[in-house]
Amino acid sequence: MKIALPSRDNLVDGHFGHCEYFTIYSVDENKKIVSEERLDPPVGCGCKSKVVSILSEMGVSVMLAGNMGSGAVNVLNSHGIEVFRGCSGELRGVAESWLAGKVNDSGVGCEDHGGCS
Repeated sequence: MKIALPSRDNLVDGHFGHCEYFTIYSVDENKKIVSEERLDPPVGCGCKSKVVSILSEMGVSVMLAGNMGSGAVNVLNSHGIEVFRGCSGELRGVAESWLAGKVNDSGVGCEDHGGCS
């Protein structure tokens, strides 16, 4: 399994569509992080870029994010990526909390702009 987090300065970025990079953790069958890689997003904003299809092709199945619009959630879901919004803090700690079952989707999205974000 692979988990992706929109990232900035080793923290979960509060806005999916404008993150500096994505951190992707590979997780083994024992729910332990076994590797980490970085993906610099392609040009464009959030799901209007090709980042969702790239993440899907890489095998990402979970997105742990600070916030994003409903359009981005829908695009990620349509590519088989489950979204958990409301995350904040140090990247590895957030991923480990999710693996321990301590992270739920906040259900809150940003709605201050149209389309994907």
